[in-house]
Amino acid sequence: MTTVTFEHVTKTFHQNTDAGSRRIRAVDDVSLKLISGDVLGVLGPSGCGKSTLLRLIAGLETPDEGTIYYDNVPLPEIDIRERGVGMVFQNGALMPHWEGWRTVGFFLSLRKREEEVPPRVARVSKVTGIGLEKLLERRPAHLSGGERQRVGIARALARDPRVFLFDEPFANLDAKIRTEARVELKRLLYEFPVTSVYVTHDQIEAVALADRIAVMRDGRIEQVGTYHQLYNNPVNLFVATFVGTPITNEFQGYVTDGQWQGNTFGGYPIRHDLEAGTRVTLGIRPEKVRLAAEGVPAVVDQATPFFAERYKLLDVHLDKEVWQLTVPLDEPVQVGSTIYCEFDPDGIMFFDTKSGRRVG
Repeated sequence: MTTVTFEHVTKTFHQNTDAGSRRIRAVDDVSLKLISGDVLGVLGPSGCGKSTLLRLIAGLETPDEGTIYYDNVPLPEIDIRERGVGMVFQNGALMPHWEGWRTVGFFLSLRKREEEVPPRVARVSKVTGIGLEKLLERRPAHLSGGERQRVGIARALARDPRVFLFDEPFANLDAKIRTEARVELKRLLYEFPVTSVYVTHDQIEAVALADRIAVMRDGRIEQVGTYHQLYNNPVNLFVATFVGTPITNEFQGYVTDGQWQGNTFGGYPIRHDLEAGTRVTLGIRPEKVRLAAEGVPAVVDQATPFFAERYKLLDVHLDKEVWQLTVPLDEPVQVGSTIYCEFDPDGIMFFDTKSGRRVG
């Protein structure tokens, strides 16, 4: 198994606009270590640099600054044929005129090792799951989206990869097939432990498949950790609002006399070393806001039931402030009524409004 290390890696592209050409930092000073045998999920919004990061690992792009290492060897010093990268793309990228078994065995055929194709295809079929042998007899036009991705994964496995890269492979599948594919891939990664990177904008996929998750924004890694760490201890407001569903509530305010004061309510203790007048955003997750006999008043705008999670999500407001909270499904709350909210002190997070950095 292989350890992949990024040391201050930057990759820029030129983008032509009406105002002229400008440089875009797709990956910006990234330092990151992929632990041997682990699955790293890379999570972030569209255009944040996730796919470029993947292409850098594969050697399809070259850093403008910094170095990438495979087991402490700089990537440029490793012969392309010895890098051992297996990559699965969003669209499958299968040869349209080939049966699946030809696609799976193409790497070996390219190296004039035709005699290895049948046993390698048979081994990959066994590892990849029930029914793959029949799929390998068909061409892509006769396969569903999920089946094409299974063949694509089998093709990557046939290389005996040192590093396994997934670029949103299930993004084009419907919800039911995506769930089935996710379960099958999780089993596969358990049985075939290879250092893997899974790029996605879907938190459910990241949580289901990854040992650790790297959250990206504008080419930078904001935080790396388990989902539990990201959810409970976000380092900044972006991570706090991007990770977790329902989304974290935000309230603008400032520091006064060792307390946080918002536009319509306040009085929450805050770090005493913060200068009075400092603009601070209070963040709290909806499940940390509770109904109370007294507290912050709010008018209920909407009540949305989530039957699987066994709660209702309330959208409420007080003057111009809007937020959400969760209540039990059987809680009798009427739209238009006034309720009172209590914020769990253990769930309150403070962020510097200007930088977004966590300050409490």
